[in-house]
Formats: sequence, C-alpha cells, structure tokens
Amino acid sequence: MIIKKNSNKNSEGLIKPYGGELINLMASDKEKNEVKKSSFQVLSCSDRNACDIELLLIGAFSPLRGFMSEANYNSVVQENRIESGLLFGLPIVMDTDREDINPGDTALLRYNGQDLAIFEIQDKWEPNKIIEAKSCYGTTSLEHPAVRMISMERKKYYLGGSIKGLELPTRVFNCKTPAQVRKNLPSGEDVVAFQCRNPIHRAHYELFTRALEADNVSQNAVVLVHPTCGPTQEDDIPGSVRFQTYEKLASEVNNPKIKWSYLPYSMHMAGPREALQHMIIRRNYGCTHFIIGRDMAGCKSSLNGEDFYGPYDAQEFANKCCSELGMQTVPSLNLVFTEEEGYVTADYAKEKGLHVKKLSGTQFRKMLRSGEEIPEWFAFKSVVDVLRAA
Repeated sequence: MIIKKNSNKNSEGLIKPYGGELINLMASDKEKNEVKKSSFQVLSCSDRNACDIELLLIGAFSPLRGFMSEANYNSVVQENRIESGLLFGLPIVMDTDREDINPGDTALLRYNGQDLAIFEIQDKWEPNKIIEAKSCYGTTSLEHPAVRMISMERKKYYLGGSIKGLELPTRVFNCKTPAQVRKNLPSGEDVVAFQCRNPIHRAHYELFTRALEADNVSQNAVVLVHPTCGPTQEDDIPGSVRFQTYEKLASEVNNPKIKWSYLPYSMHMAGPREALQHMIIRRNYGCTHFIIGRDMAGCKSSLNGEDFYGPYDAQEFANKCCSELGMQTVPSLNLVFTEEEGYVTADYAKEKGLHVKKLSGTQFRKMLRSGEEIPEWFAFKSVVDVLRAA
C-alpha cells in the first residue's frame, strides 16, 4: 500500500485548516452583554442565510471572516478564488431589498426569533446575477435550482462585511463545530470525508467503507460521514428526516472506523464548484481525503432530463484543485449488487458475467409509498422505517 504523507498537518497530527487557522467568530460574553445594551437595525435571515452565518461563525468557511466584499465576490465568481489568491468555490453573501441599509451601518442578523450575529456592513452592491449564474453554475437556465435561487429568492442587493456571533441557530439536528469534530479524530491518521444529501443506502455504505482501502489512504484511517442537512433541491427529503435516518444507521452499524457529524450547509447543486466548496469545508473539519462521486452535486433539466454537468466534471475539477488544497481525492467506486457476490464494481461484474440486480430511485419511492417490502441489499430496514414514518 502506498501512503502519501501530508505536509499540511499540525503538531497534533491533524491537517491544518485552510488558510492556516480555524476562524472562530463567536463573541465573548462581554461583547454579548454590550450588544444587549445597544440598538441595531434588524436584518431577517432565510434558512440559507442562517446556514451561511453558522458556517462562518464556527470556521467551516475559513479563511472567511464574514460575508464577502464586492471585490472578493467578483474574484470568486470569475476565478473561484478570493482576493488573497486562495481557492473558494461559491460566493458567501448576505442579501437584502432594503434601501435604508448601507455601508457603515451595523445590523442584527435575526433568524426565527434568534439573534445570531452582529453584522458590520462594509459593502453594498447590486450584483450581475446573470454573470454569477453562468460563471458559478455553468448556465443561466431557471431550471437549475441555484440559478432559480439567486434569481427568485436572493434579493436585489448583496452585503459584505465582518460578523460577530451571538448564538448558533437552534436546529433539530446537532451540528458539531470543526473544533469539536477535530477533537475526536485520530492523531496522525488520514480522515476520509463522505458527503451526501440523501438517506444512506447499502451502496453508499459499501462505498465509503471501501474508500478506507484505497491505495492513497493510511491503514488506520477513519471515514467522516458528514451529510448536509440544510436546504437542498425542492424534491429532496427534508433535512430533519434525513438526520433521523443517519442517527438510526449510526447506532445500528456501530463501527469505530466511522465518525458521524452533520453539516448545516445549503446545497447549490453546482457540480464542480460545489465539489471545491465541500473539499475546503471538510479540510477545515480535519479531513485529508474527500470522496468524489460520479455526477457529484449535479442536477437535471426538468424539460429534457439532460444533466447540467458531465458525470466526471466534478472529479476532474477537484483533482486539479486538490494538491493546492493539500488534500487528496478518493474516486467513488461504481458499485453494483450481484446475486453471486454481493456488491462488486460494475467492471468486475461485467468481466465475470455476474447477474446484477437493480432498483431505481423512482421504483424505490413507489415501493416506499405502497408499503411493498424493500430488499435489504438496497436499503437498510432502519432507514426505510424512518422514511415510511415520515
């Protein structure tokens, strides 16, 4: 087995955060008390805003120290880099329609009755959303969920500036911070990140456990199963339900080689750009490797069913970026279930003439609704029970 040593590890044997340090933007108790004595204009936050605020505050978006300035925004849109030259996948901005909020103002960011952060507004601009869509998502079609989001959900103006955290959003799922996750990772060993936005089925489990056997992964490595539980595509299963399936499965498999945590991230379905974004986030959580699946973070046209990205676009882009990020990629195996040998690669099944069993997502959802028995080679019974109950 070939083991590649990672030169970006700190004295504890864990990979350094991106940019060198893990940003923590939470206010001190003294600062919080000062805020209570002050009055600020209030900016209401969407679910997506709240996810971005939380990830900024806890350092998941390190090296960012707040919402992007106009210059950083333009740099990321055009070059997928912030002004300092560091890679970054997608713009992180606050949006508003308000004419009375301007640079120099201080605002209170409020979400569902919670005061999340103090926002020192330094920039305000009206973005060219057509250029943003084309550059970040490769299309201007409203069929793309992120293009639809920036066009119809995000408001007229973008705001940039520094933030200080007051409290994190209250959620039905417990999201550990990068610092908390890092404390439970083995010193000096590789950590392989698995990203998903759907319930985990048998093929997923086989995929991320077999990733630990890859040639570029150390013998005592662990996998961090790190699903996103924030907003995603309209037809995806809600984050609160997905969380329940992960919790059930984690307790059922009880595998010490698997670490579980949840990410309050809102998906953009941005293909290559999203792959880069996820790699940066997972490096901040202490991961050295990232599993890149076929058609990662891709989406289809609802008119003709065509994909917005090629099946390996995300993999190819991530491979171009990984050395600069100080991480390594682990290609996602194309696994199939066979009657004779269980899960094997599709190429092996074809070579040996094995009988492959298939069950499409559409069939699975139909069986789920009708109460039909779902084969355990496809889905864990505990996961199916949660989905049926929901």
